[in-house]
This record gives sequence, structure tokens and C-alpha cells, in this order.
Amino acid sequence: MFRTFAFSALAGLALTSTAIAGGHSKDIVDIAAGNDDFATLVAAVTAADLVDTLKGDGPFTVFAPTDAAFAALPEGTVDNLLKPENKDQLAAILSYHVVPGKVSSTDLVDGMKAATVEGSAITVSLTGGVMIDDANVIQADIEAENGVIHVIDKVILPAD
Repeated sequence: MFRTFAFSALAGLALTSTAIAGGHSKDIVDIAAGNDDFATLVAAVTAADLVDTLKGDGPFTVFAPTDAAFAALPEGTVDNLLKPENKDQLAAILSYHVVPGKVSSTDLVDGMKAATVEGSAITVSLTGGVMIDDANVIQADIEAENGVIHVIDKVILPAD
């Protein structure tokens, strides 16, 4: 269903450091919805009823997995998580990708731990590139009116 791989879209991820459309800033959800490489993320945020939250004042820092990141999950995982009966589990996974406050790439420190909205902490590594847990940051500092987005190449999961 959301298995479309657009790896070339990563290279063309034409998001400027400040997202502006028609003179109006965009929020985190608007930016994600306006990019084809975040179709699965937008569907998941919608299914988890998190759209209003991520359109809120924030600020939020979102580590946004691409469609390719979701496609790398075991077969059927995304479809299963999108089912209404799994809404709480999906919301927990997505909330693990969100840190309250605005954390720019220049704020990151090797070994840093940051509490997520889900309640667990993510770990930052700066050895060999910027990593959040075991996901690589492939594009940083996409400014939104209510926070910042960092694009990651893997869906990160809280410890059980």
C-alpha cells in the first residue's frame, strides 16, 4: 500500500531551511504532507490522531522517517500498525520520533540523550555522521513554524 520507493526523491528532497508557501510559514504536518517522500508518515500521523498535536504551537523536533524507512520494516508491519485497533501502539512509535522543544543540528552533542514525547529517551551519536539511535540523519534542520524536522533513514523504536 505505501511501498512506493522513491529513493531518488531523497536526493531531490527540495525543502529549504525555511518552508514558506505563498508567504505563509508551514507547520510540521504541512511540510510533511507537501512532500511525496513522507506519504507513509502522514498516513500514520493521521491514523494515530496526532495531526492536531503536530499542528499545535510546539515547538517540536520531529525525526521524520521517509517512506523508504517505513518500507524497510518487516512485511505487513505498516499495514498492521495503521489498523484502528493498533492506534495506541502506532501513537507510541510516532511519539518516540518527537522531542518537545526545538533542537537544531547545532544543538546536538555526541552521547546526548533527549526525552521524547513517548517518554523514553533517544540517543544521539556524532561518530561517522549524525545518528538518532540507529537511524542516520539524512537531512537536518528543515524549519517549520512550530519546530524543526530532521529526516531519518529508519523507523526508530522505543525499548519494550
